[in-house]
Amino acid sequence: MDEESNVTYITLVGLVEVHKHRYLYFMIIFIAYALIICSNATIVYLIWIHRNLHEPMYIFIAALLVNSVLYSTNIYPKLLIDILSEKQIISYQACLCQYYMFYSLGGSEFSLLSAMAYDRYVSIFKPLQYPTIMRKTTVCIMLALAWLFPACHLVATVTMSANQKLCHFTLRVILCDNSIYKLHCVSSRAISVLGVFNLLNIALLPVLFIIFTYAKIFIITSRSSKEVRRKAAETCLPHLLVLINYSLLSTYNVIIVRLESDIPTIALLILTLQGVIYNPLFNPIIYGLKMREISKHLKRLLSGDTTS
Repeated sequence: MDEESNVTYITLVGLVEVHKHRYLYFMIIFIAYALIICSNATIVYLIWIHRNLHEPMYIFIAALLVNSVLYSTNIYPKLLIDILSEKQIISYQACLCQYYMFYSLGGSEFSLLSAMAYDRYVSIFKPLQYPTIMRKTTVCIMLALAWLFPACHLVATVTMSANQKLCHFTLRVILCDNSIYKLHCVSSRAISVLGVFNLLNIALLPVLFIIFTYAKIFIITSRSSKEVRRKAAETCLPHLLVLINYSLLSTYNVIIVRLESDIPTIALLILTLQGVIYNPLFNPIIYGLKMREISKHLKRLLSGDTTS
């Protein structure tokens, strides 16, 4: 606690022997962040400049990749600063802010994947009505809700946490996640209930909606022609792969937080780094390779062919 400025500081001790491996840590994190920015920005750029990619499906993909960049930017710059600092500290207010952005943007990923599932459902089952249903206004509203819905849900949790008295000032992590609750002197039942409510609304329900939508798509298209099945698989499979990947990593994060005290610090560091590096790099690779139109433009860009 800084008495003069009345600011509470939290020490993050998740970086194992940072004084010995400072430059190795820095290079790994810096390269990962650079790759995340470049790979996601490349796909977004291709969607931006090619008119045949100005369709709802590709706009949602671009939004998802922008979300990945925002998610990473919430983590990596602070982590790089911590690696080069003698002490890895963060004010409690900044920690709450990082926590808020971490789960808000994480929830937005599920919301955007839900929007994609709905888009594919309309495209396959109501092709003639698709232009009327998925208008520009509709897409903009869905994008706004994808970011605002999780953000609004977490306001109450962060506000309540900000008013909690702290008795502990050290976290065995490299970023502020649900571990911040361990700083509180007394466990809050209200925060726990609200956390379950948030998890249900911004993660579990969207996942159930996506699974239901894609299951219905695959059941119906399995009875259709080979061309219809091919089209459904081509457009839906990348979204499902991203969903499975992100759902596993999100579950991973919850388990790590719950079992943190039983996991060695070095293992906790490796598991956390996998969570924050893997998904932002996985998304652009999947969409760059599996979406035919994006893959076509990507190959032309890499080969230096500027023709449309």
